Amino acid sequence: MPVFPEEPEIHESLPGPGVPFPRESDAQALYAPATGGAPATASTTTTTAPLPVPGPRPAPPRAAPPRADRQGPPRLIPKPGPAPRRPAPATPQVEVQRIAATPAQALERADDAVDRLLDSGRNPGDVLVLTVGEAHPWQQHELSFGEERYWAQLTEGGDVFYADAALTRPVRREVVVLVVNGGSAARAAEAYGAALGRATALLVVCGEAGPAVAAAAGAAPGRPVKA
Repeated sequence: MPVFPEEPEIHESLPGPGVPFPRESDAQALYAPATGGAPATASTTTTTAPLPVPGPRPAPPRAAPPRADRQGPPRLIPKPGPAPRRPAPATPQVEVQRIAATPAQALERADDAVDRLLDSGRNPGDVLVLTVGEAHPWQQHELSFGEERYWAQLTEGGDVFYADAALTRPVRREVVVLVVNGGSAARAAEAYGAALGRATALLVVCGEAGPAVAAAAGAAPGRPVKA
C-alpha cells in the first residue's frame, strides 16, 4: 500500500481578490464598523462626498483715506453777487478862456491869440480856428487852390486849420479858437457847444458866445491868453 505524505494543516484566512468568502457571516464581520454598528451587506456601497478645502480668509475691509474735500465741516461758499461798478473814466476838463470883442474886432483878437499860442510853444497842427460869421481870410485863401487841397491840409495836420463853425467833419484838436464875428445869438450858442466838443485841452472864445461866466464880465479887449 503506498504511503502518502502528511497533508499540511490548512488555516482559515481571508480570501484573496476575486475569491468568495466561505461564509456570509465572515463577509459581514469584515465590513462591520469598529464601533459596533449594524453590519453592512456586501452589496451595499457607501459614497462619501469630499470635504471642501478651506481657502484663505478675506482680509478685513480697509478704511477709505479721508478726502481733502471732506476734512472738517463743509465750507459755505457765498453766492456771487453783482460785479462792482467801475467808475467811469473822468472826462478831461477843457479850459475855457474868453476874449471880449465885438463882431468887428473878433478876427483881429483871434489872430493875436493864435500868435501867442504859437509863441508859447504850441504846435501849429494842434490849433483849429472856427468862425461863426464870414470865413476867415486864411480859409478863403486855402479854398482858392481847390477844396481837395484845402481838406488835404486838414488830413495832414501840420498847420493851423481855419474852417466854418458848422464844420461837419470829425475834427478834434488840443486848442480851438472860436471867432464870433457875426451871426445870430442862437448860432453863436450852437457854435460854442460844437467848439467845446472839438477841443481836448483849451477853448478860446473871441466874442460873445456860450454861457456867461463871472470872469468874462470883466475881461478887457486884447486880454492875454494863457497857453
